[in-house]
Amino acid sequence: MDDAEAVIHVETRGGAYDVIVGAGLIDRPKWFPEDTIGADVFVVTNETVGPLYADRLTAALGPRRITTLVLPDGEEHKNLDSFSRIIDAMVEARMHRDATVIGLGGGVIGDMAGFAAACYQRGVAVVQVPTSLLAQVDAAVGGKTGVNHPGGKNLIGAFHQPRAVIADVTVLDTLPEREYRAGLAEVVKYGAGLDAGFFSWIEANAQALTQRDAKALQFAVRRCCEAKAEVVQQDERETGRRALLNLGHTFGHAIEAATGYGSWLHGEAVGAGMVLAGRLSVRLGLLPSADAARLESLLSDFGLPVAPPPISADILLDLMRMDKKVLSGRLRLILMKELGDSFVVADCPEEEVRTVLHAATAG
Repeated sequence: MDDAEAVIHVETRGGAYDVIVGAGLIDRPKWFPEDTIGADVFVVTNETVGPLYADRLTAALGPRRITTLVLPDGEEHKNLDSFSRIIDAMVEARMHRDATVIGLGGGVIGDMAGFAAACYQRGVAVVQVPTSLLAQVDAAVGGKTGVNHPGGKNLIGAFHQPRAVIADVTVLDTLPEREYRAGLAEVVKYGAGLDAGFFSWIEANAQALTQRDAKALQFAVRRCCEAKAEVVQQDERETGRRALLNLGHTFGHAIEAATGYGSWLHGEAVGAGMVLAGRLSVRLGLLPSADAARLESLLSDFGLPVAPPPISADILLDLMRMDKKVLSGRLRLILMKELGDSFVVADCPEEEVRTVLHAATAG
């Protein structure tokens, strides 16, 4: 292993695999070995990422039988229609159970490629090559796959662990500024929810991260992947501790559904959702107001929205009731006791949630 590369091993019941974080990985055949990726490869990408990186990936894969499917770009295409297109194309390419699906793209592509791999012939291998910051620090690691439904985010999906995750930080150079900043929201999530020391590091290095400083960025991606790997190994299917990775997500998913998928980027919605979770935590007497202010200030420094759009609190609350963490009709939220210390509130009072939503959307 080169000094510039970090290999993070993940052990789960669904499979063991490595997450490799480094620079220039997409061009190096050593990270796509035959014992990980077989002779038949089906690459799923989109119309934005494909022209930039598909040929480079194909060159690194070498003399394999490779079929590439290019899908439209955007969260609004993360649906059953796109899933069906992947399955149809795999059948047309005569892919068998020894095929490997490669998701080359951001979180949308990774989720759909993983879901198709989980379903095709009852499960084939998938390798994730994430090209967005959000996907590198979160979506590509942990085996969550799926598509959206008009009634809610990721309501259709499966747990399907990848064979490998290849996180090449140099591909982030071509990421549009808005999408890059949206990915920073997920970086902040790890600090705010799990690691106070990392949160302080993010605050201290906010300017370097904003400027995409290579050293700071690689450390952030590695640290997030380490944190997620630790949680996933303890709780692969989100029956306990893994729920903490969803800080801000119940609010955020409701914002995405209410605005129509694609209007708000996922990271933008999660950023606003974390602010709402912080305000609710303060209102319930759980979190010092100074901690909530630090969180809001950091997200604002990254140019992320810190308030939801002007949508009825009742509409947002109704969408939150469809969140996957709801059990027996009880609203479960991830709240904070202090920065770096989050926990699950199993039956959050809806009137308190409505009050926070109303105050945030009324202005």
